[in-house]
Amino acid sequence: MATVARTRPASVVLSDRKARLLATPFRHVDVLLVGSTIAVAMLSLLMIYSSTQPRLAAQHIDQLYYVKRQAVSILIGIALMFGVMAVDYRKLRDLGALFYVATVLGLLAVLSPLGHATKGAQARFPLPGGFELQPSEFAKFALIVALAAYLQQHRGSMDAWRVAVAVTLGLVPIGLVLLQPDLGTDLVLVVILLGLLTLAGVKIRHLLVLLLLAATACGAVVQLGVLKRYQIDRLTSFLNQGQNVKGSTYNVHQSKIAISNGHLTGKGFHRGTQTRLGFVPEQHTDFIFTVVGEELGFAGGATLLALFALIVWRTWRTAALAGDFFGTLLCIGVTALLTFQVFENVGMTMGIMPVTGIPLPFMSYGGSAVMAYFACIGLVAGVHMRRFT
Repeated sequence: MATVARTRPASVVLSDRKARLLATPFRHVDVLLVGSTIAVAMLSLLMIYSSTQPRLAAQHIDQLYYVKRQAVSILIGIALMFGVMAVDYRKLRDLGALFYVATVLGLLAVLSPLGHATKGAQARFPLPGGFELQPSEFAKFALIVALAAYLQQHRGSMDAWRVAVAVTLGLVPIGLVLLQPDLGTDLVLVVILLGLLTLAGVKIRHLLVLLLLAATACGAVVQLGVLKRYQIDRLTSFLNQGQNVKGSTYNVHQSKIAISNGHLTGKGFHRGTQTRLGFVPEQHTDFIFTVVGEELGFAGGATLLALFALIVWRTWRTAALAGDFFGTLLCIGVTALLTFQVFENVGMTMGIMPVTGIPLPFMSYGGSAVMAYFACIGLVAGVHMRRFT
């Protein structure tokens, strides 16, 4: 007798699939996002070595000093990324306020005698082993989570009062970072704030009022002397790059020379003359793209930008695939963060954007920054892993 095949109900099939997804979420990790992020971080070790080795050798210091420290930060960052991925991102809604308060307290504490001033900004806590902790970098992560939680809670009812509350959530860390002062990080926080407010459906007139207030605040900051003289010179020299090439425009002038020296394929790893002779200040931090341009050429620079484009595309795609509005907001916040920082950093090395001290994500030397970036990628990867649940 023929056996009649039984067809399982669609609801049962979907239920089983959901159970499998919940049981093994790491099976659905975004390999392209995680892999390209780690690839950029690995490239940073080579570029940091190339830009710091000659100076360290001349000072008879361990030539891998910066590389070792950055490698430790990358390993901690990768652990943070997988740790954030392992937690269901929807549980972070309840932790948003905790992250936010902890960040604000950290930003307040760093302005106290506990903080350490470096290069004109009191932005870091000294740690054992010569390491430092920069709370403003983690403020980016905290603002994304806290603001996304608030906007998701009030979705569809963002009247003027609730917009004012959301803006205040952003202005508190922005104001504290400005007191350090750290103009670059402040700009990133502003971009995150505006990006999330726009996605949340805030009315155009409210956004225009915000932009007007922001412009007024910028003028007040300059007039009150909150910014250091060198920070103002950086911004004004952007409009007069042909003048004072030995002063405020020196970095950009030398940076453009280094990048142009790379031609198509570059001078080769550890063979850049501008890099080895130290003509470009801060080559291992804010101006690390000049090392890529000179030693790896147009091909290397384009490859790096392609990796960044892949990362941004994956964060944007995950925002579109997210299972809820909170996940979408998290991804858009990270997308705004990475897009602005890459565009501003690479642009300033080429002279098409003002110098603001914004690092290149995953490339520039800096432990707090690279750990915060990996944590942000963990947010997006976590949303991607649970997009069907």
